[in-house]
Amino acid sequence: MFDFGGIALKEIVTVSFTLFAVIDMLGSIPILVSLKEKFGGNIRSMQATLVSAALMILFLFLGKEFLKLLGLDVKSFAVAGSIVIFILGLEMVLGAEFFKPDKNAKSGSVVPIAFPIIAGSGTLTTIMSLKANYGDVNILIGILINCIVIYLVLKSLKWIEKALGPNGLAVVRKFFGVILIAIAVKIFGSNIVKFAH
Repeated sequence: MFDFGGIALKEIVTVSFTLFAVIDMLGSIPILVSLKEKFGGNIRSMQATLVSAALMILFLFLGKEFLKLLGLDVKSFAVAGSIVIFILGLEMVLGAEFFKPDKNAKSGSVVPIAFPIIAGSGTLTTIMSLKANYGDVNILIGILINCIVIYLVLKSLKWIEKALGPNGLAVVRKFFGVILIAIAVKIFGSNIVKFAH
């Protein structure tokens, strides 16, 4: 579509929406509100955002080398990652809980908010899966766009919760769940072919 030295608007939009759906900030609002109360009514929005950004960017640029140490390539990781994304999508659409949250984490804004709620295994797996289909610069821009969203959501928790209400949150969650499933099928389909040759 619009391509300026590797920057493609279409890819940025797809990556941004994929990460937005996986991170699921809107779906995490009830969890974040309860954590905010546990932390004395205060979440360090900037700290949580910066740590999340650092984890995602680190995995974007060093994830491939990490996989090489394990004897894996991006394509095989993308296939495995697409399955995780598919399950995350099912979880959002069906309202089931396949991935159990860590209930013992008590370290404030970094754990469990930055990790694993925002930049958890699902998010990091998705970033590696996206690397197989999209350019690094477009993924990086998508990560930065999501970091702005993360910061704004953390800053406006009470307002968003009141504005959407429980029904609104449920609809948004299911909508992005369907998008995740569709993207997972696309990533799986385009990378599984490599194993046939």
